Amino acid sequence: MHDGETIHNARAGVDPLPTARLTGDATAQDLDSIRKRTSVYVYEAPVRLWHWINALCIFVLCITGWFIGNPFPSMQIGEATHQFVFGYTRFAHFAAGLILTVGFFGRIYWALVGNHHAKQLFYLPLTNKHWWSELWFEIKWYLFLESEPKKYVGHNPLAQLAMFMFMTLGLSFMILTGLALYGEGLGDHSFIYGATSWVLTLFGNSQIVHSVHHLGMWFIVVFMIIHIYVAIREDIMSRQSIVSTMISGHRTFKDDRVD
Repeated sequence: MHDGETIHNARAGVDPLPTARLTGDATAQDLDSIRKRTSVYVYEAPVRLWHWINALCIFVLCITGWFIGNPFPSMQIGEATHQFVFGYTRFAHFAAGLILTVGFFGRIYWALVGNHHAKQLFYLPLTNKHWWSELWFEIKWYLFLESEPKKYVGHNPLAQLAMFMFMTLGLSFMILTGLALYGEGLGDHSFIYGATSWVLTLFGNSQIVHSVHHLGMWFIVVFMIIHIYVAIREDIMSRQSIVSTMISGHRTFKDDRVD
């Protein structure tokens, strides 16, 4: 069909995509669903890029952090002067941590200049009564106490709460304690030590900071497991796309109901 004919048919109210061109194995119900489905551009490219880089950094940090706290039981693969396994492990941990830190500040910047969905990670509408009722509904939905979910364009209230607690506050805590430990290793003449030594003073000593930093890693691991489970569960059971949204940026809805 020529472009001119397509425009003419659209103005005349004629379907520009005839059934013959779409059918294949599709039924009339499938075609009706195609016409009804809608999508909203939610997550901009910087948000999606940050999400995946952040996920990779957290994965590297958890693996290397575990081995820093629990070193390899034996390294009989060569003379000590011929290997640098633990040094490489620490380097990977520090590099991933610094990338995560820079990315986190970049994410804060994008919350200021991006669309309103980019801001949702950094605040909780605690004074909004409707938000609290929606939060309670989502808790019941995740506990299988509600028969049907609601539609959300951005994060639902429970997801927003979880992301704020584990990402905004959790990453801030891990970055501060991690930089404090890193600064201590650099020495008291370093800028990082001067900027974060108060964290060591606050907790009493570096050993306590090591312990709470390691404990924070386990909170992040638990969050990652729940996050992946919920994303897949909602992609199957909810009324909108979840996983693909963080790839394409578009939230696709499975029905045209507004409720």
